[in-house]
Amino acid sequence: MSRLPRFAPLALALAAALPALALAQDAAPDPEHAHDVARTLDVVEVTASPLRQGIEDLARPVDVLTGEELDARKSGTLGETLERQAGVQSASFGAGVGRPVIRGLEGARVQVLANGGSALDVSTVSADHAIGIEPFLADQIEVLKGPASLLYGSGAIGGAVNVVDGRVPTAQVGRTVAGRAELRHSSVDDGTVGMARVDADAGALTLHADLFRRDSGDVRIPGYAFSPDLIAEEIEEGEDPDHFARGRLPNSALTTEGGALGGSWFGERAWFGMAASTYRSEYGIPPGAHAHEEEEGHDEEHDEDHEEHGDEEEVVRLDLRQDRFEARGGIRDVGAFAELNWRVQRSLYEHSELEGDEVGTVFNNTGTEARFEAVQREINGWRGAFGLQMSHRDFEAIGEEAFVPPSITRDLGVFALQEKDFGQFKLELGARHERVSVSPATGADADRNATSLAVGGLWRFSEAAHLSLNLNRAERAPSAEELFSDGAHVATQSYELGDASLDTEVAMGAELGLHLHHGRFDGKLAVYRTAFDDFIYLADTGLEQDGLPLRAWTQADATFTGWEAELDIELADNASGLWNLRLFADSVDAKLDGGSRLPRIAPGRAGADLVWNQGAWRARLGAVRVQRQDEVAQFETATDGYTLVDAGIAYHWDTGMAGWEAFVEGRNLGDEEARAHTSYLKDFAPLPGRNVMAGIRVNF
Repeated sequence: MSRLPRFAPLALALAAALPALALAQDAAPDPEHAHDVARTLDVVEVTASPLRQGIEDLARPVDVLTGEELDARKSGTLGETLERQAGVQSASFGAGVGRPVIRGLEGARVQVLANGGSALDVSTVSADHAIGIEPFLADQIEVLKGPASLLYGSGAIGGAVNVVDGRVPTAQVGRTVAGRAELRHSSVDDGTVGMARVDADAGALTLHADLFRRDSGDVRIPGYAFSPDLIAEEIEEGEDPDHFARGRLPNSALTTEGGALGGSWFGERAWFGMAASTYRSEYGIPPGAHAHEEEEGHDEEHDEDHEEHGDEEEVVRLDLRQDRFEARGGIRDVGAFAELNWRVQRSLYEHSELEGDEVGTVFNNTGTEARFEAVQREINGWRGAFGLQMSHRDFEAIGEEAFVPPSITRDLGVFALQEKDFGQFKLELGARHERVSVSPATGADADRNATSLAVGGLWRFSEAAHLSLNLNRAERAPSAEELFSDGAHVATQSYELGDASLDTEVAMGAELGLHLHHGRFDGKLAVYRTAFDDFIYLADTGLEQDGLPLRAWTQADATFTGWEAELDIELADNASGLWNLRLFADSVDAKLDGGSRLPRIAPGRAGADLVWNQGAWRARLGAVRVQRQDEVAQFETATDGYTLVDAGIAYHWDTGMAGWEAFVEGRNLGDEEARAHTSYLKDFAPLPGRNVMAGIRVNF
C-alpha cells in the first residue's frame, strides 16, 4: 500500500489553506504589525544560480538554510544538518558519515558542492566515505531539489546541495575586520567542536582565514546496537546475548579538523581570488553482524578506546585527508555580457582504511574542475547565461578490498539558461549536453553522452502567491563504480559486480508547486513525479560470492512519486514575545515499474517547530514523526517508526562591536531508539540517543 495517503490530511489542509489565504491579499494589514509581506520576503540570494537570483524569483524548487535556523541545525554531517528540511533526509553510516538524500535519491545522483564547485571527494564511491565539507563553517546551505543537471552535470540528476562558506571572498566585508567563532560540547559522545573565522579588508584586498576541530568519543545509544530481528538471528545461531553491544555504539569515535586561507582583489570592473584548504578526519565504522562487545560485559558509561574490544573482530577506521586549491574571478560589462566568471579547482584526496594497526585499502583521487560562465545583457526582455564545464578525475583503490579498479573519468559539458517575464508569467528554459568518458586501467573505455532539457513556469497570480510548473528531461551517465565494480565491498556487506554495458539513465519529471507569502503566513506545497528509463540500482541476486551476498549493478524502469509541504505561521507578536510555528511533511514512493520496491527509500515524515523570541532570548521546541517503512525491496528489512523531540534556548548580548550568544540545545530528548531506513547500517547502528549540547558563539 502506498505511503502517500498517510499524511494526506495535512497535505490537503495545506492545499486548501494556501489559495484561501492568498485571496485575503486585499485585506488591510494590521497597522501594529511591521511583519507583512515585506518582512516575509527578505531576499535570500541563491548563489548556485549563475544569475544569482532571489529564492522567490526561481521557478525551480530551491531551499536555503541560513541565519539562526542554520545555527540551530548545524551538525557533524551535511545530511544531519539538512534532515529537517522538507524532502531531505540523511543516509548515515555511523557518526562520521551522512550524505543528504533528496526526494529518495542519493549517492551518485545528488551533487555536493562547495561554493558552486564539486566536492571532488570519493563520497559517492561507497556509503562509508565522508564528504570533505564542514557544515559548521557554512554561511548558508542551498538545496536544489529535482534535477540540477543543467548547472552541474549528470551527477546532479536527483538534486544538488551547495555549501557557501566564503573561503574565496566574492565581495568585500565593508569593514576592517569581521568574523565569528563557536565552541560547543555535546553529551551524547562527550564531543567538543570549535571553529573560528576572520575576514578583513585591506584596501582592494579582502582576506579570509578559518579553522575548526571536532573530537568525540563513542556515541551513546538508547539500547542495543543491533536491531531486535538481528539479535534474534544471532541468538538462534548460538551467540551469547550478554556480549551484544549496548549503551554505546562501538567504534563510532571521530576526530575531524581543517582550515583555509584565502583572499581576493577587487577592482572597479574585475576581481580575482584564491584559497587553499585542508580537511582531515579519522572516524570509525560501526561493527557489522559479527562484532560484539568485550567478554567482561558493558558499562553504559564505559568510553575506552576502540582498540580494547577484546574478542571483537578487528575494527575498521578511516583516515581521510583532502587538500583543495581554488582560483576564481570575474569581469563585468564586457561587450554583450554583463559578467564573465570563471573558476578552477584542484583536489588531492586520500584515505586509508585501517584494520587495527594495518592499512587495508587506500583510496586516492586527484580531481580537477574548471568552469566558465557568461551572463548576457538583457535582450528583448530575455536574461540568461551559458557556460562550459570540464572535469578530470584520476581514481585508484589499492588493497585487498579494492572493489573498484583504477580509472580516469573525463567530463565535458556545455549549458545555457534563459528566462523572460511576460507580465504575471515567467518562463525559464535550460539545456545541457555533456560527454562522459570512463577509462579503466584494464578493459575498454565507456563513453556516454548525456543531454538534459528543462522548462519552468512561474505564475504570480497575486502579490501573495505564485504557482510553478517544472518539466524536465535529464540524463545521467553511469559512474565508474557502477560500470566496473568487481569485489567484496565491506560497507554494503556484499560482493558488488558492475556492468560495463550499462546505458545512460533517463529521467522524465514533472513538478507542480504552490507558494504563499502573505502577512503572517508563508507556505509551500509541491507534488512531483519522475519516471526513469534504465534506472541504475544495486540488485540482490540471491546468490553468494566469497561468502557474501552477490549484488549486481543493473537497470530497469522506475518511478518516483511524492509530495512535500511546509507552512510557517506567525502565531502572535505581543508582550509575551514573537511566536512562530513551522509545520512540514513529506513522502516519497519509489518502485520499479515491474512492481518491486527500491531499497533504502526514505519513509514519510511530519514535523513541527515552535519558535519564541523576546528581547535577548529565543527558544524553540520541535518534534518529527517518521513513519514505519515496510514497503521494502527484496531481502531488505523493514524499520519501525519513531518520534524525535528536540529543543533549544539561547541568550544574546552585545559588547562593543561583538555580539555574543550562549545556547543550550537538546536532540532526541525522549532517548528513543531510531533506525534510519536510508542507512546501510540500520540493523547494526541506531541514531544517537539523548544529546544535550551547550556552547557559546560570537559574531563581530
